[in-house]
Amino acid sequence: MKVTEAVTALAALAQESRLQVFRLLVVAGESGVAAGDIAGDLSIPAATLSFHLKELTHAGLIESKREGRSIRYSLCVPAMRDLLLFLTEECCKGRPELCGLAGSQSCGEKKAKPGKKSATK
Repeated sequence: MKVTEAVTALAALAQESRLQVFRLLVVAGESGVAAGDIAGDLSIPAATLSFHLKELTHAGLIESKREGRSIRYSLCVPAMRDLLLFLTEECCKGRPELCGLAGSQSCGEKKAKPGKKSATK
């Protein structure tokens, strides 16, 4: 990821409503969420939400797909990973295992609870 792309992505996330939308889409995963449901879940007026979705789309952080009369938005996982890698690639002098970097774990992988083995490994 180039510095200008990271700045655009971070600027898009540097607003409370857009950050809430982004986090909602992270939780939703690849199935995404319809625009109307996002508006309802986050209590954001449709016109305001449209502006925020446009900004997140422009930053490359989310994608949209028309489904009949509605539009479903989903996280662009590669863009999120690229941003996390850009921000942390030199963590602990290139050794992220030293600081327990959360972003070093695979996206979607559940952390094992103490005393239990992870179901994904």
